[in-house]
Amino acid sequence: MFNSRVGVLGSTVLDEKGIKALAELPGLDQLRANILGLIQAPASKLARLMATPGSQVARVVKAHSEK
Repeated sequence: MFNSRVGVLGSTVLDEKGIKALAELPGLDQLRANILGLIQAPASKLARLMATPGSQVARVVKAHSEK
């Protein structure tokens, strides 16, 4: 009995291990969400970083005014 499991992706021949690895990849919607998250992360971090010094100055001024 001959039992062979192979697949073809483009011009690449996949063995059983390659087929399993391909099956475990996330779907297109998940990949798009991951990319969008990676693109948005630096912008949100920059916005938080820019807001932090202003809020710290406001707390210092408030603390001095309450003395």
